[in-house]
Amino acid sequence: MTASTQVQEKLSRLGIDTELDLILHLPIRYEDETHLFPIADAPPGQTVQVEGIIIHNEVVFRPRRQLVCQVEDNSGVLVMRFLNFYGSQIKTYAVGKRVRLLGEIRSGFFGAEMVHPKCRIVRDGESLADTMTPIYPTTAGLTQKILAKLIAQALQNGQHMLTETVPDRIIGKYRLADFRESVMCLHNPPPEVSIEALQTRTHPAWRRIKFDELLAQQLSMRLHYRQRRSHSAPALAQKDNLKQQFLAQLNFALTTAQIRVSAEISRDLASAYPMQRLLQGDVGSGKTIVAALAALQAIENGYQAAIMAPTEILAEQHFQKLTSWFEPLGIKVAWLSSSQKKKEKQAVLDDIASGAAQLAAGTHALFQDQVIFHRLGLAIIDEQHRFGVHQRLALRMKGAQSDQVPHQLMMSATPIPRTLSMSYFADLDVSVIDELPPGRSPVVTKLIADNRRDEVIARIQHACEQGKQVYWVCPLIEESEVLQLQTALETCESLNQVFPHLRIGLVHGRLPAQEKAAMMAAFKQGEIQLLVATTVIEVGVDVPNASLMVIENAERMGLSQLHQLRGRVGRGSEASICILLFQQPLSEIARKRLKIIFEHTDGFEIARQDLNLRGPGEFLGARQSGVPMLRFANLEQDVELLTAAQAAAEEMLNCHPDLAQRHIERWLGDKTEYLRV
Repeated sequence: MTASTQVQEKLSRLGIDTELDLILHLPIRYEDETHLFPIADAPPGQTVQVEGIIIHNEVVFRPRRQLVCQVEDNSGVLVMRFLNFYGSQIKTYAVGKRVRLLGEIRSGFFGAEMVHPKCRIVRDGESLADTMTPIYPTTAGLTQKILAKLIAQALQNGQHMLTETVPDRIIGKYRLADFRESVMCLHNPPPEVSIEALQTRTHPAWRRIKFDELLAQQLSMRLHYRQRRSHSAPALAQKDNLKQQFLAQLNFALTTAQIRVSAEISRDLASAYPMQRLLQGDVGSGKTIVAALAALQAIENGYQAAIMAPTEILAEQHFQKLTSWFEPLGIKVAWLSSSQKKKEKQAVLDDIASGAAQLAAGTHALFQDQVIFHRLGLAIIDEQHRFGVHQRLALRMKGAQSDQVPHQLMMSATPIPRTLSMSYFADLDVSVIDELPPGRSPVVTKLIADNRRDEVIARIQHACEQGKQVYWVCPLIEESEVLQLQTALETCESLNQVFPHLRIGLVHGRLPAQEKAAMMAAFKQGEIQLLVATTVIEVGVDVPNASLMVIENAERMGLSQLHQLRGRVGRGSEASICILLFQQPLSEIARKRLKIIFEHTDGFEIARQDLNLRGPGEFLGARQSGVPMLRFANLEQDVELLTAAQAAAEEMLNCHPDLAQRHIERWLGDKTEYLRV
């Protein structure tokens, strides 16, 4: 690739480092400069090209300074208007010059006009473009002209890079266009090609590119999945003694879905290669019990299990719940957090290292250097999307002994839409708990504008008089934990004034761990009627008597977070309400989010709509670290291609491994590192 250092730096910003990258840098849209319309016949409201002579040119100052030119052809006159212009343009667009304009014709103050059209001086009879003009994604300081020239050079020099990497059988089966022809067509589409099919990416050339991109993603994911299965892990046999004792002490029966996913996990643990399974289930579906059963299988085989959660509140909830379940079975559970005193922490570290602690619960403190496991057989990671790739890997490597690595179970209460699961999580086995335990009451969601706070106050009063408990969630202030704390303190103070007779508690991220735990325990035991909290209560908090939640400034929060918070109520048999207080005016995206959360209670449907709103990049969170994001395929629109790519990947890995490797290198280059996790 021959380009100056400055240009190369700008290309690198676009992810272009090689000639092949240039060839696969495809247009985002097209301009049709292959046709000329007579001015009088040009359709309004769409991009058209016209040509004429400038018959008038002046700078006007009302309603603001602007350059106005009149352009005439044989059929009529059009006004060309520039609101921002250089002095040199006044001379360039002088009377008598022939110009070719590309833009939208609209009805304006001066009649039919084009505002800021693409404009160039032409000679009489100058030929039209014979292909549509591609417009490429670019960056500051890199013009379309330079980019188009570099891409044209790369296409000329790099024809050998466009050889076929997909077997004929798969091309025939899925009726795919030729790869070389598809690339050439997208860079230089002939005039007869439908511009609509190009713009909407439904043209066969786009279909082929999208298939190839999805295929590369599937191939790399499945390849890493297979590589992982080539490692060995402790084979944890299915022994039922502890499991039966555990189930006997529960005062409820497992749901069908819990039984099914437990069996899937149990089978994986019994095999001699490392399990890498994602357990997903909606808020309150009972993932913790499934995780507990998996931990028991490791413990009964003489191994340790560890459960890691993203927040201290959630980690401590796991610790308390698992202790209450496991201690009667004679199993020691250890608790590790970064806020522990040195002596206390050392005692826990000794128990983990000696194997006296069979289960360790904690935050990211679990994967720090001083933590040494005696014999880790299973690492459980809750709310896995909150942890970065390297953190998850660090916990798993804690248990690596000689050539063995521990099994890994990741849990997520943020349901993952099916298409996302098929693509970005294709390197994992996925289990889904798709039913809620019986006796759960549905939560009614109400949207109330901030100017109707009096109604909300009355509802809180009524709920507490009925012996119920209430959460008041303070707004999320991304930029500052201090500001968020200040808001929580002020809210607590004002609610104390409104409800002097109520017992009100406060919990936030800056509260020392012991105070936080004591406050949550007091709320759970009913000693506190109204709990003011920041979003630290988003996951894992389980108080069946809390039947009303107020979320302030709900318009600032994401869908997944609103759904998680709402899941803190409705955990008992009482009908529950979640009030979303919002400030007006609402932005368009906030309006859409609140509409979705108001209309839906199913986490999977909410997640699907969230994916449409935000796109996969934002939705994936920490997993995105190094993820090759899809540039051309759209998971919502291209499900049929994704399904085809999934089947084709298996066939290629089994029957054409060399082509599979070449295909991955073409599309992903060195962007597959993260997949090892």
